[in-house]
Amino acid sequence: ERNTSSITIKGVTFDSAGLGLSNVDGNTVAAGFQDNASVDATVDKINAGLTKLRAQASAFGAQLTTIQTRQDFTTNVINTLQKGSDDLTLANTNEEGANLLALQTRQQLGTTALSLSNQQQQAVLRLFG
Repeated sequence: ERNTSSITIKGVTFDSAGLGLSNVDGNTVAAGFQDNASVDATVDKINAGLTKLRAQASAFGAQLTTIQTRQDFTTNVINTLQKGSDDLTLANTNEEGANLLALQTRQQLGTTALSLSNQQQQAVLRLFG
C-alpha cells in the first residue's frame, strides 16, 4: 500500500566466459582432447558450469515464487476493492425500496404510538381533573 516492499532481480550472463569455459584448440598435440588430463579438465569445467546454471535456476525459481505470491495478493486486494466499489455504486433498487418502505412504516408506527400515548395521558388527566 505504501510502496515499502521491493525486490531486485539481477540478470546474469552465462555465455562461455561467464561459465568459465573456453574453446578447445585441437591443432597442437598437447592441446585439445589429446590426453586424459585435458579431457578431465574440460569435463570438470563443464560440471562447474552446470553447477552454476543449476544454482542460478534455483535462485530465479525462489524469486519467481515471491513475485507470484505478491501478484496473487495484489490481485486479491484489487478484487476486494472492486467489489466494495461495486457494492457502493450499484445498489439494488428493489432492496433499497424495501428498506425505505420499512423505515417509513416504522416512522408511521412511532407517530401513531406517540399519538395514542398522548391521548391516554389526556384521558387520565380528565379522570382527575
